[in-house]
Amino acid sequence: MAFENLSDKLQEVFKGFRSKGTLTEKDLKDGLREVKLALLEADVNFKVVRQFVARIQERALGSDVLKSLTPGQQVIKIVNEEMIALMGSDQESGLIYGSTSPSVFMMAGLQGAGKTTMAAKLANMLKTRGKKPLLAACDIYRPAAVKQLQILGEQVGVPVFEMGTDHDPVEIARGAVEKAKVLGCNLVIVDTAGRLQIDENLMEELQRIKEAVNPSEILLVVDAMTGQEAVNVAKGFDEKLDVTGVILTKLDGDTRGGAALSVRAVTGKPIKFSGIGEKMSDIEQFHPDRMASRILGMGDVLTMIEKAQSAIDEEDAKNLSKRAMSKDYNLEDFLSSMQQVTKMGSVSSLLGMIPGMAGKIKDTDIDEGAFKRLEAMIYSMTPEERRKPQILNASRKRRIVKGSGTSIQELNRLLKQFDQMKGMMKQFSGKKGRKAMLRQLGGLGGGMSLPGMNRGQNPFGF
Repeated sequence: MAFENLSDKLQEVFKGFRSKGTLTEKDLKDGLREVKLALLEADVNFKVVRQFVARIQERALGSDVLKSLTPGQQVIKIVNEEMIALMGSDQESGLIYGSTSPSVFMMAGLQGAGKTTMAAKLANMLKTRGKKPLLAACDIYRPAAVKQLQILGEQVGVPVFEMGTDHDPVEIARGAVEKAKVLGCNLVIVDTAGRLQIDENLMEELQRIKEAVNPSEILLVVDAMTGQEAVNVAKGFDEKLDVTGVILTKLDGDTRGGAALSVRAVTGKPIKFSGIGEKMSDIEQFHPDRMASRILGMGDVLTMIEKAQSAIDEEDAKNLSKRAMSKDYNLEDFLSSMQQVTKMGSVSSLLGMIPGMAGKIKDTDIDEGAFKRLEAMIYSMTPEERRKPQILNASRKRRIVKGSGTSIQELNRLLKQFDQMKGMMKQFSGKKGRKAMLRQLGGLGGGMSLPGMNRGQNPFGF
């Protein structure tokens, strides 16, 4: 998970700050030395780290922080504010649309950064926001690049304009803009060619496309896993194209996070989006304050709420809530509940957004494939068995595990989880129960396990 090591090390430093009733200047400098080392290890640009730590020290020493009643908390507050400032502001991360329709967004970047996939993800996201995008296949060099964009466009329900590989990319880009007008599309996303490294031919072609279609956004796609090199790439492209924003891909992977913390400070260009997975829905608008909160182990409840709002149908949620509180709650309802949760993302990513949970799930063995097995077991049951799981005897269980490729132990664990859920819902029905639920949620307790957690583990109260 991105930033995991950095987050752990910063939290250790903060623990040291909080443990002391008073902080001396030496305590502060020792702690900030550890912060500096953690950032450098995360592949953050050296100049950026030096300026970042100097600002924190200057603010902490110059505002009587060390003499306050809670000096540790005050220093952490300053670190949080400076980290947000380092990555920009929410105002910068908004998209810029042209004054005439269609607006044109031009995607640029090196080969392998995930540019074509990100073009489709961006089109998919903007489609849900009411835009009518058209994808333009201007990468005529990479084998099957045009076909890949067509397949992705079909997946997300967005038209793709292509002229094969025998035409000039500038001509294709112009043709896409004209086609968008005919189709009534108000946005064209141009997928351009990449190279293994920056070269003059690539830049010359991108500059000609820019002059031809006058994009309101030039979005540079960089691979977060390349660390400091991603920042160098961003700087090189920006000097030639004057990019308007950056999209970081693979931010969910085993990246040290240096690119996210350096790219805006080095180039002056904001990070606008981040890729957080392989699904077409795995793209997030980049919010510096939320990212800082995640890095510092404070969670990201706002993003979690937004994921729930976009993934879960409000009417379905109300109906499911009523079913959950009734005596008729069954395995079909249980499956629907779990399916709604998984629409929001992986179990580990969701737990990481809960304040205080990031460090606790580090050494937890979370099996992300467990839900698929749960789903297979329930689908292997007859409708009657799903609605009346109490009729499941030994022979029925053997048939179910054989049909789902699972084990009796897994099936029994599923039934136990269902009984726990049903018992909890029964306990929480009625006015007194709802108050009890609020108390339970307030303490993030529960005693239940989610699919994918080790037996006996509780994701909200380890």
